[in-house]
Amino acid sequence: MAKILVVEDDLALSAGLCFELDISGYLTVASYNCQKARQLIKNEHFDLAILDVNLPDGNGFGLCREFKELLPKLPVIFLTAKDLEEDVLAGFNLGAEDYITKPFHTQILKCRIEVALRRNALTAKSPDCYDDGFLHLDFQLLTAVKGGQKLAITPNEYKMLRLLTGNAGNIVTRQLLLEKLWDCEGNYIDDHTLTVTMNRLRAKIEDASHSYIQTVRGMGYLWKNKEV
Repeated sequence: MAKILVVEDDLALSAGLCFELDISGYLTVASYNCQKARQLIKNEHFDLAILDVNLPDGNGFGLCREFKELLPKLPVIFLTAKDLEEDVLAGFNLGAEDYITKPFHTQILKCRIEVALRRNALTAKSPDCYDDGFLHLDFQLLTAVKGGQKLAITPNEYKMLRLLTGNAGNIVTRQLLLEKLWDCEGNYIDDHTLTVTMNRLRAKIEDASHSYIQTVRGMGYLWKNKEV
């Protein structure tokens, strides 16, 4: 059962949201301000946090930054009335999984929560390193070596590699990659850019004797090689 922290100062909205999530099989804990949220996040385990931006004793953006410093892998969804483009980009730049503006449909929010939890579960399975004797990838140090030669890999390429190697033998869908990846300014990668990026990544890590990434037409990509 996933445990969700709901940080929302509108008491009626918080109660209604927690009720809907609880009857959907989640365990929710409500906080109405930043101070309480900080105490909860330090003392309890949560699988996801839902944050309002305007809070009585602070700002949800600042709270997200604190959460990510303490728990980098914690998925965060902003649920707020602040709908300006710069606010949305600020949320994604802080590492949020999603940004939903009020008013919202509860069923859509539930779907977004499911997607965020699923993506986080896939990422959690991903190893910190991959090494088959020819290709070495270190996802903590962000280094890549092929046949003894250091490679120049971009941040989004590392994200792709971590998802693919962490799910070796299973198809990683194009949709998941498109949902998971965005550039440093918070702009989503489109379908064409994904194809170009994947082809460029292949050119970097593969050669005539080493093929890692298989295209599954109409679905996505599969990491073929097993670690040794």
